[in-house]
Amino acid sequence: MLIDNGLLQVILSIPDGDVIGIWYNGIDNLLEIQNEENNRGYWDVVWNWPGEPIKYDRIQGTTYKIVTQNDDQVEISFVRKWSVSANQTVVPLNIDKRYIVRRGCSGFYNYAIFERPEGLRDIEMDQVRIVYKLQNAKFHFMALSDARQRDMPMPEDRITGQPLAYPEAVLLTDPINPELRGEVDDKYQYSCENQYNRVHGWICGDPPVGFWMITPSNEFRTAGPIKQDLTSHVGPITLSMFVSTHYAGKEVGMKFRDGEPWKKVFGPVLVYLNSVLPEEDLGNLWQNAKEQMYVESDTWPYSFTESEDFPSSEERGMVVGQLLVRDRYITEKYLWGGFAYVGLASPGEVGSWQRENKGYQFWCRADRKGNFIINNIRAGDYNLYGWVPGIIGDYKYEGNVTITPGSAINLGILVYRPPRHGPTLWEIGVPDRTASEFYVPEPYPTLMNNLYSKNNQYRFRQYGLWERYADLYPRDDLVFHVGVDDHRKDWFFAQVTRNLYNYTFTATTWQIVFELETVKETAGYVLQLALASVTESDLQVRFNDPSIEAPHFATGRIGQDNAIARHGIHGLYWLYSIPVLSSRLRSGNNIIFLTQALAINPYQGVMYDYIRLEGPPEL
Repeated sequence: MLIDNGLLQVILSIPDGDVIGIWYNGIDNLLEIQNEENNRGYWDVVWNWPGEPIKYDRIQGTTYKIVTQNDDQVEISFVRKWSVSANQTVVPLNIDKRYIVRRGCSGFYNYAIFERPEGLRDIEMDQVRIVYKLQNAKFHFMALSDARQRDMPMPEDRITGQPLAYPEAVLLTDPINPELRGEVDDKYQYSCENQYNRVHGWICGDPPVGFWMITPSNEFRTAGPIKQDLTSHVGPITLSMFVSTHYAGKEVGMKFRDGEPWKKVFGPVLVYLNSVLPEEDLGNLWQNAKEQMYVESDTWPYSFTESEDFPSSEERGMVVGQLLVRDRYITEKYLWGGFAYVGLASPGEVGSWQRENKGYQFWCRADRKGNFIINNIRAGDYNLYGWVPGIIGDYKYEGNVTITPGSAINLGILVYRPPRHGPTLWEIGVPDRTASEFYVPEPYPTLMNNLYSKNNQYRFRQYGLWERYADLYPRDDLVFHVGVDDHRKDWFFAQVTRNLYNYTFTATTWQIVFELETVKETAGYVLQLALASVTESDLQVRFNDPSIEAPHFATGRIGQDNAIARHGIHGLYWLYSIPVLSSRLRSGNNIIFLTQALAINPYQGVMYDYIRLEGPPEL
């Protein structure tokens, strides 16, 4: 099936609903013509029966229909209904893929309705995405943001390169473009937080054409605004990730139990195409794509979708309010919740939004005074969640927030009282849910991605930084002296394992050395311990006695973020308020021993967000 709006032509397979061809600006097909037709533009799902191996399902329709065809737009539906006789790799859901081509629009919209009828067998679903594979003879330049743009290797370069510690990472030893020789390529180096993952794609130089994935809203993505995910990478490949366990683990994967029904609309997202004259700067393609992203965001929710499962703006509601912070150990006055993240997500416990995956989420950033406006909220019951940069912990509004079509709810002034036991005796780091303020080392010169060689903001995206710990601390583990050392230079960004020999690893124990003038023997203390990421770790805390077998506190085995290996500076957020008996402290010199006790591979470890020792409460 060919759809032509005068600016582009889109060819869809019948009845599968794969995108097999895109004609634009004189290029017969922007997609990789060497690939099979079902391996160019498609939806796929990774899923499994509980306790069984994962399955891969490339979503292809079995029936199709033209939903709308008029002078303004065409919308096509490709449906696959599940039946008990379906192939065992087919995820047990009813799926309706939709494509929309509009008059005057240099691109086409993609969305899908996933539905699980009541009574079906238990399943788990860890990934839902759209994949586009472009002509590798045409598209060589990739752009993710103003600061993250570069010429990319070819697929053949990864085949001829040297495999590194895991399959995604390859050292380019004989690339077609010799300027890339000696660099590392790894698709996870181009990951991005949901809040910033709004437009990314590729540029062809001859003729000058851009291919972009524009995401106008995050409402249909899982796990909140700072969840990280893949964007574009060598192929050339452009993705739209809706569900994944990246930088979080199975904790954020979907789990359906006891026959529960479910329905969700993923998208629409826009595949946007643009071009410039041959004599123009190719950078104008990126600038124009950004401008189009803002246009799409400003017109969300779209008014032209035909599915009854996608509500219009009139069928949605809004919430406004102001978030303040009350912490008398900072100031006796109320603090503005400046630039707080405030959002609506499915009802749950405090902080549950970062693991929530079945519903919709609606987030905004407050202004400097904590005022927030959340627009275009689907009707339903939600909890309101939030957190404030610079303040530990999570806020949750005490009651449900019920959105009805056209509703405008003013919650008034909300007050967040963060965890606090007593005055701050000392602190390490900045409570921002990342480890970015700590020391991120230079990468090995032979294992660099030159995109980040002069960009300290993204240095953590370099390969192999976990191995630099042993270079900096060859014999003894990190020791941090409060009041003397600087966390920006003296606190390594991740507490990793130590490689003894022949891929044999041992636990590491870091020390925090500090002085107390006096200890109030009848009063308690608290250690606030915030973690930015955890991967298969058991963090144990001991006060002044490293030899005791049972730690004073232990997290137990937690975390599947894999952020160390995948070049992330955070994963899921963990906060522990650890009571400290005064008998465990002493006047004068004290040491806290932090042991990451599990050591099987080099990627296990924790990233700290913030540590604070609080004294007894003041009257």
